[in-house]
Amino acid sequence: MSDISNTTPARPIPKQGIYVDSKPFWDGIAQGKLVLQYCTVAKRFQHYPKPVSGFTGRRTLDWREVAGTGTIYACTVVRIVGPGVEGRIPLCVATVELDEGVRIIANVLNCGPGDMAIGRRVKLALDHLAPEHPYPAFELA
Repeated sequence: MSDISNTTPARPIPKQGIYVDSKPFWDGIAQGKLVLQYCTVAKRFQHYPKPVSGFTGRRTLDWREVAGTGTIYACTVVRIVGPGVEGRIPLCVATVELDEGVRIIANVLNCGPGDMAIGRRVKLALDHLAPEHPYPAFELA
């Protein structure tokens, strides 16, 4: 797993745990791990964090670490400068289907627009919204 330098411009920090306790997710990211909710009845992972299982509607959720590897399911390139992306254009963004079956949208770091493609393998990387705030991202495997 790589870690983009802390010299990237600071960006807005997402508010954590407003509607759902997402502390295990953020604690995992702080340790360089990707931790997602797991329904112990359906035996499936889900993302984004929810108060109940998206499969059963029950509160049968646990937090478990996933491998942080997957495949690009869909991708795009942001080419318009907006708040928080100064100095980051072109910005590669992908929907990644993790090996555990969950899809997550994230930036693809250290990647040029011509390198990103559906079906490419990726692995977890850390982006920093601010020096002390790592955020999940991916890089080509």
